[in-house]
Amino acid sequence: MMGSIFNVQQVINGLQTGSIYALIALGYTMVYGIVRLINFAHGDFFMIGAYASYGSFFLFNSLLGAKGGTLAFIVLIFSVLAGGAVAAVTNRFAYRPLRYKPKLSSLITAIGVSMFIEYFFSAFPPIGPSYKAFPEILPKMQIAIGSATISNYTLIDIGVAAVLMIGLTVLVKWTPLGKAMRAVSQDKDAAKLMGIDVERVISWTFIIGGAFAGVAGLLNGMTYPRIFPYMGIQPGLKAFIAAVLGGIGNIPGAVIGAYIMGLAETFASAYNSLLGEGIAFAILILVLLVRPRGILGEKTADKI
Repeated sequence: MMGSIFNVQQVINGLQTGSIYALIALGYTMVYGIVRLINFAHGDFFMIGAYASYGSFFLFNSLLGAKGGTLAFIVLIFSVLAGGAVAAVTNRFAYRPLRYKPKLSSLITAIGVSMFIEYFFSAFPPIGPSYKAFPEILPKMQIAIGSATISNYTLIDIGVAAVLMIGLTVLVKWTPLGKAMRAVSQDKDAAKLMGIDVERVISWTFIIGGAFAGVAGLLNGMTYPRIFPYMGIQPGLKAFIAAVLGGIGNIPGAVIGAYIMGLAETFASAYNSLLGEGIAFAILILVLLVRPRGILGEKTADKI
C-alpha cells in the first residue's frame, strides 16, 4: 500500500517537473525547427523570467498594494514580456548577423550569449551572484488525494503549461503566423517567393519561445522558492535533452520528452538524489545510441 501511495506521489511530482521542462523544451524545438539553431542561451531566458517575476512582485506589491490573483497575473505578464524581449534582442543582435554563416558560428555564439547573460547578472549590483528567496505570490495550500498530497502550486504549474501548450498548438496549426512558421521550417527560399517575411517569422519564433521560458522561470520560482543567476543551466540542459528525446524540431515530441524526463528524474531522485541529477544525461546517451532522431523525429526534414 505504501509503495502505491509513494508511486502516485512521485507521478504527481514528475508531472509538475515535466510541465516546467516542457515550456523550456518548446522554445528549443521551435527555434531549431525554424533556423536549425540549438540556442544554448535559452536556459538563461528562463532565469530572466524568474528575476522579472521577482522584481515585479516587489514593485507592484509594495508600491501599488496588489495582491492575490491580480498580483499573480501582473507577475505572469512581466515574466512573459521579459522572456520574449530578451529572446528578441538576442536574435536581432547575436544570431541574425550569423544567419547564413556556418552553423558552428551560431552555436559558439549561443554559448557565448549564455555565459554573458549569467556573468552580467552576477556582476549587476541589485542582483549579484547569491541566492535570493522567491516570494510567495499566492498562498500555498495542500490538497489530499487519497493518501497522497498535491499542492495548489502543482496544479498551477500543470494547468498553466497545459494552457500554453494548447495555445501554441492552435497558433501553429490554424493561424497565419503558424502557417508561415511551418512554411519557413520546410523551405525558407520557397517561403520568400510566396511573400512570407522570413525574418519576421524567425523573430516571432524566438519571442514565443522566450516567453514560454519566462513563464517556466516564474513557475519554477514559485515551486522551488530560490533564484540565482546560474539557475537556468541545469533546467536548460535537461529541457534540451527532452527536446532531443522527443525529436528536436517536433512540438508534440518536445512535450512527450519533457514529461518522460520529469517522471524519470523524480523517480530516480526518490531513491538517490545524485542519480536523479544524472538520469537525464544517461537518457541522452541511450537515445543517441538507439534512436538518434528521437521518439517522434523523422528522417526527413524536421518540422516545428
